[in-house]
Amino acid sequence: MSTRSRIGTVLGSSRPLSWVNTAFPFGAAYLVAGGRLDVAFWVGCLFFLVPYNLLMYGLNDVFDYESDLRNPRKGGAEGVVLDRGLHRATILAALGSSTPFVLALLALGSWAGASVLALSLVAVVAYSAPVLRFKERPFLDSVTSSTHFVSPALYGLVLAGERGGTFGDFSSWPLGVWAALGGFFLWGMASHAFGAVQDVRADREAGIGSIGTVLGARATTWVALVLYLLGGVVLLAVPWPGWLTAVLVLPYAANLVPYLGISDSDCERANRGWRRFLVLNFVTGFFVTQVLILHALG
Repeated sequence: MSTRSRIGTVLGSSRPLSWVNTAFPFGAAYLVAGGRLDVAFWVGCLFFLVPYNLLMYGLNDVFDYESDLRNPRKGGAEGVVLDRGLHRATILAALGSSTPFVLALLALGSWAGASVLALSLVAVVAYSAPVLRFKERPFLDSVTSSTHFVSPALYGLVLAGERGGTFGDFSSWPLGVWAALGGFFLWGMASHAFGAVQDVRADREAGIGSIGTVLGARATTWVALVLYLLGGVVLLAVPWPGWLTAVLVLPYAANLVPYLGISDSDCERANRGWRRFLVLNFVTGFFVTQVLILHALG
């Protein structure tokens, strides 16, 4: 394998299709909280765009290699099957690319931001790393996965506050901020739960535990639906125009309807819904951006 091919494969393990899912929450939260287009904004956006995802998904592909070999949906946008010969290079690339950004962000913030950033990184590593393996601990798997996407937003809010933003420290945050984070967190748990449905049979055959293997495909889909709808209800507490985002959970809920009667034996058909979910994320990101523009215009 050529050097260019090796680099491309390692970079591919970071799921480029999902880069925006972590960079956008940080950048949007930082600006909404009164941050500027300063060095902290750009360093944070770049970190949560690529190195963070390489750390999260690259480690996952390394430590899930055996189960990925048996998973028919691996090998494309939903995750590469990372050759053993690239495992060491992937770990080194993940750690090497993340370290300079983490050190820079620590220097640009204070203790509160450092604590949130540490929580985010621990959640990323603990999800896949041997012994910890939060991804194999049912229910904790969905909580940890949601933390992967909400913690960049939380960090953006805290870092902006440390650098003179409008919200200040945790104690001064308005209810709307907590409602936005809470709704986003429920959305993240729902998304992870539904993502686990398509892998129920593969995970059981590999001896991997998950919310899906414990509850079964049908019950897990219903849990995901309830979590999406609860997330929408929580978002109604966000002041105008933020509460408009509550409507955005409805397409996700509708996407689950064809699978409410799914069984463990045909769980793989949920992959079609999961692929629609990936598209929905981009559509939702567009509309969230419009809401943020409305907010900025006052």
